[in-house]
Amino acid sequence: MPEMLARQWFCPRVRMAGVWTALMLSTALAQAAGHGKPASPVADAGAVVRFGNARFTVLTDRLVRMEWAADGRFEDRASLAFINRRLSVPHYTQEHQDGALELRTGCLVLHYHPSGDGKLTAENLSVDVTCGTVRPHWVPGQADDANLLGTTRTLDGSNGGKLKEPMEQGLVSRSGWSVVDDSSRPLFDRDFPAAKAGSGIGTSPLSWPWVVARPEGARQDLYFFGYGHDYRPALADFTRVAGKIPLPPKFAFGVWWSRYWAYSDQDLLGMVSAFAQHTLPLDVVVVDMDWHVSQDQLVARGLSDLSKNKLGWTGYSWNRILFPDPEGFLQRMHDAGVKVSLNLHPASGVQPWEDRYREMEAALRLPADHGPYIPFAPTDPHYVDAYFSVLHRPLEKQGVDFWWLDWQQQNRTDLPGLNPTWWLNYLHFMEQASQGARPLVFHRWGGLGNHRYQIGFSGDTHANWASLAFQPWFTATAANVGYAYWSHDIGGHAPGAVGPELYTRWIQFGVYSPVFRTHTTKNPDAERRVWAYPEPYSDIMQDAIRRRALLFPHLYTEARRTYDTGVAFLHPLYYDWPENDEAYATKGEYVFGEQMVVAPVTAPSDPRTGLAEQTLWVPPGSWIDASSGTRLEGPRLLKRHYTLEQTPVLVKEGAIVPQRVAATGADASLAATLGVEVWPLKPGQSSRYDVYDDTRQGTSYQKDVSARLPIQAFRSADGSDLRIVIGPVQRASAPARAYELRLPADLPPQSVRVNGHPLAFTDRVKVSGWR
Repeated sequence: MPEMLARQWFCPRVRMAGVWTALMLSTALAQAAGHGKPASPVADAGAVVRFGNARFTVLTDRLVRMEWAADGRFEDRASLAFINRRLSVPHYTQEHQDGALELRTGCLVLHYHPSGDGKLTAENLSVDVTCGTVRPHWVPGQADDANLLGTTRTLDGSNGGKLKEPMEQGLVSRSGWSVVDDSSRPLFDRDFPAAKAGSGIGTSPLSWPWVVARPEGARQDLYFFGYGHDYRPALADFTRVAGKIPLPPKFAFGVWWSRYWAYSDQDLLGMVSAFAQHTLPLDVVVVDMDWHVSQDQLVARGLSDLSKNKLGWTGYSWNRILFPDPEGFLQRMHDAGVKVSLNLHPASGVQPWEDRYREMEAALRLPADHGPYIPFAPTDPHYVDAYFSVLHRPLEKQGVDFWWLDWQQQNRTDLPGLNPTWWLNYLHFMEQASQGARPLVFHRWGGLGNHRYQIGFSGDTHANWASLAFQPWFTATAANVGYAYWSHDIGGHAPGAVGPELYTRWIQFGVYSPVFRTHTTKNPDAERRVWAYPEPYSDIMQDAIRRRALLFPHLYTEARRTYDTGVAFLHPLYYDWPENDEAYATKGEYVFGEQMVVAPVTAPSDPRTGLAEQTLWVPPGSWIDASSGTRLEGPRLLKRHYTLEQTPVLVKEGAIVPQRVAATGADASLAATLGVEVWPLKPGQSSRYDVYDDTRQGTSYQKDVSARLPIQAFRSADGSDLRIVIGPVQRASAPARAYELRLPADLPPQSVRVNGHPLAFTDRVKVSGWR
């Protein structure tokens, strides 16, 4: 049709030829076969070189595992981080001379000249990177002062960048190397089906790969990443050996409502109705801990339960005052197209007032004198078996869709080196996979390897401008350990009350975040209903939420790309422009998908002008400021000013951005009409974007049971003709579909043709034609 969305136009008048628009098109395609060979923690023997009490495994031409064991016994079981070492053996050479070993790949040279017991030290081991723009020399113990960092377990209590728990090191560094010390990380007790959750596992935890401690004795287990500034290949190879980043269910990319409040079932159903009345999409409702018998019903606040944890935080029994009919409530939510997640603090085990306490006793075959309560025992597979079968599955049968794990206790278990956050993420992911679902874990980050069990709840931050300003950098930086799906409390957590401008800007950041979820603490002044704010803030926030829903086809396609490549779709600028200093220094700006750069406004506007000043780094190439249609050439730094309704988004010239045409829920079908934005191309330029979709359920996407719709755009050499070709759909059957084309930042066409036939101008919506 083309519909003009931007407010300034800089392209010449064009004649549109060969455009498919508002056209019903039915195609068929063949089923796609599965791909990839089985994973195994045992490396191909051809990749392994043993030299005395040391062993080296050449995993890729830039990734080497380096082991030393005083007893000469090496570890072939999967660790919690590294689960697949069976890669194709890269070309390498080895040379033994004068008691020394030299390994040489296309990009690394490793020297090892042991003395004494042969322990890997700076005196006997070195690695040189021999390809790329930086070629570092590394020895054990060397500090990586230029490491680009990864993420942290939680932002609980953080105030801007002032963190209570430090950021851990990332897998990429400006130094050109990084090393992961896996020496003390626990192991899985048998071959672990990496990146194939649910394949070959039973419904009982007793059949799952279980955690065990490392064997005793002096040993080292290091992984050397020598990728220079080639950050994307480093992360891709990390996911080859550590497992892929899973593709979350579709609803995860929609709009979430969450608030710590003692809502009743009628309150929450009323909230769903209010979203509908304001024509706002809603995909997920998260119910905080008042869904179960809580501290208010257990005498008083501030007391401890029998486990010496906070009274009323752990619970598995419905609060029948607030939820007298749980099944009916959950059914009505599902009828409205809304998924329901319940808060879970499991640390107190099972207290004697729980509805299923006796069932747990029987399932665990506990003696009558076992004690006053059932302690939480996450490393005991028999306890975990009962934990899921007795406590969780009955609630899931009632209609609970997934759990918000909210572990806030100690960072240790009875197994050395095992973080309970990490282990709970694994257990809940495996539980969902064993039931045939596409798993979704909503919890804090547990450490390296937890990229396999997402998404992340970042915790209780201060509700202020400093916290908002920190989150774009923090979210992007987590890509350096493969953690692609942080979910933040939009609006901040405590004390909760925020001004309308701050909340508006946080909502706008949420639109261009992995997960859109509002939340706050139990404070009556902490308003999170966007329609409750005064104008113009209310309308601006509602439009932003609708924009999030419209972007779903793009978000889901980029999430699939994340699974395929190991690169989070929200990632730092330096992945794409590693030799530009500005890509590292511009911390509030990030790449969003393959076609956008976003720099959310995170500071208040000038009270005199109402405009927010933003310093942007325009990357190399040609870009369009989506808020104004202004063409920008990079690389360069510049200051621009934005009104309250504008979010700084730079769109790559020629970008093709698939969208919904109505702000429906993320789980709704794409079959009816697909919107396609085609941004201006230079004369002679072409572009392509393949829209991804799948069957929504389970993990069939891992076998590429999916559909991909290619969309191509071609500008003629003289710039007078724009041709857009859609389809045919590839790899799966496709329903009939209409297409609505939009040409933002462009002038109206002189004529439009579809398959060679003229398409008439119309001023009516939802009618074939262009306007």
